Amino acid sequence: MEPLTHINEQGRARMVDVGGKAPTARRAVAAGRIVLSPETAARIREGRVAKGDVLAVAQVAGIQAAKHCWELIPMCHQLPLTGVDLRFSVTDTSVEITAEVRCHGVTGVEMEALTAVSAAALTIYDMCKAIQKDMVIEAVRLLEKSGGKSGDYRAEAT
Repeated sequence: MEPLTHINEQGRARMVDVGGKAPTARRAVAAGRIVLSPETAARIREGRVAKGDVLAVAQVAGIQAAKHCWELIPMCHQLPLTGVDLRFSVTDTSVEITAEVRCHGVTGVEMEALTAVSAAALTIYDMCKAIQKDMVIEAVRLLEKSGGKSGDYRAEAT
């Protein structure tokens, strides 16, 4: 059994020291969705939400969240991100969200990509909650990652 890397000799949480690792190119792609009514989807698509351009604000929220992931998730390291991009696809009953995060660093960017998707979905909820309260955020997941000691990962198609 592998030792627990985030636990110290007293059994308490610790942040792993990555100082001795060589920087490499890292990339992660995450996705998720927010399920909503056809009326809410149409209003997002047509720019008829009172709070403004929902996807533009969600885009900025996702980028900001990726940059600040280390402040939200206790064991994450602050990373020098080199790129963050979010894409949205509005269907009749959802907004599909994909985030891609890149860095040249000593640890992966999976958490940053997942955090970007989550914050974008939460922002969509916040901007549309006056229209609909029963929206559901779901299926937030890692799609792929590359770089680092653990190698590449690609999720099975669902």
